[in-house]
Amino acid sequence: MSDEKIMTEKESMELITSMINKAKNNFSEKGFLYLIWGWVILFCCITHFVGIYFYHYQNISFVWLIMYLVVILQIFYLRKMKKNRRTKTYTGEINGSVWLVFTICLMLVIFICLAFKKYELIDPLLLVLYGMPTFLSGVILKFKPLIIGAICCWALAIASVFINIDFHLLLIACAVIAAWIIPGYLLKQKFKKEN
Repeated sequence: MSDEKIMTEKESMELITSMINKAKNNFSEKGFLYLIWGWVILFCCITHFVGIYFYHYQNISFVWLIMYLVVILQIFYLRKMKKNRRTKTYTGEINGSVWLVFTICLMLVIFICLAFKKYELIDPLLLVLYGMPTFLSGVILKFKPLIIGAICCWALAIASVFINIDFHLLLIACAVIAAWIIPGYLLKQKFKKEN
């Protein structure tokens, strides 16, 4: 008798079901992470801008430490989602990889700009980077508001060349509204409708 295992009818159906679930583009994006990151970055941008521009408070950059709390929240959220997920989809796996690459590139860009003391380049380069995962997620999820949000990020990156550096934080605030907050609410609405 051959060493090959003959699949039972139940095992065959489970394999087929698993393949179908991986292949289909079911909508599982709730928009939560877009919203949490969008609102936190918006809050930090506005607080930082107001503190520097109106009150000349140089230590206001500590407001960005809030992002460490969001990272912790995101870790717990993603773990919970992973436990509750019945099947992995290729869409989810690819989208996760896109955002991982974005995070790595973001840290590298900030590190390099700080190392070379090119502080004025940080915000414009962040705008360029914000567009990349947002655009790709829009394509992967077939969700136009993300694609439009990404294009807004890139347009704001171009605008940053012509706008005084003092107002770059406001450009980032506009970018997160267009790329993450508005699409986040639309994703949440779409998820509720489809599930």
